[in-house]
Amino acid sequence: MLAAGQSRRMGRNKLLLQLAGEPLVRRACRRALAAGLHPLVVVLGYESERVRAALAGLDCCFAYNPELEGPMSGSLHRGLEALPADAEGAVIMLADMVNVTESMLRTVALAAQTGTALVVSSRYGQTLAPPVLFRRALFGELFATSGEGCGKVVVEHQREHALYVDWPLGALMDVDTPEEYATL
Repeated sequence: MLAAGQSRRMGRNKLLLQLAGEPLVRRACRRALAAGLHPLVVVLGYESERVRAALAGLDCCFAYNPELEGPMSGSLHRGLEALPADAEGAVIMLADMVNVTESMLRTVALAAQTGTALVVSSRYGQTLAPPVLFRRALFGELFATSGEGCGKVVVEHQREHALYVDWPLGALMDVDTPEEYATL
C-alpha cells in the first residue's frame, strides 16, 4: 500500500480525510486485508506517525520512504524490500484510490493464482492503473525503474505476458484535490 505522498495538491494529508467515518488510508488497508492480501506492507513517508496511528489495530507492517520529494518509485522500492523472502509476488495499491473494492483485489489475486501471467494489471478503459500484481520474477525489473507510476513501465514492457482485469472507469477515481474530495 503506497501511502507516503505529501498530498501537495490537497493542501493537507489526503490519506487522513474521512470517508464514511473512516480515514482513506484505513479504508484501503481494511479492504486489502479483507481480500486476503497478506502481509500488508504500508509504505509511509509524509506525516508517517499520523498515518500509522490511523491504522492502529490493523494487521499491517510498515516501511518508510524518507525521500519525501522523490518519485513514487522510491515508495514502491521500499515496499518491495519489506516483503518476506518467500513472497511470490506483490499487489501494488494506492491508498487514495477510493473505489477499489475488496472484490477487485480478490479478483486480481485470484487471476494470478489460477494463471501464469507475470503481471495482472487493472485496466480502466484504456488506462492501466493499480491494483496491479507483479510476480517476484519481475522485482528486479521493478527495482531498476525510477520515476512516477507504480511499475507502469514494467507492465508496458511485459504487455505480452500480462493479464488484464477490466473495471469501470468510475473505479479509477482517486482523491488529489479539495474539489475531488468535495465531489466524493
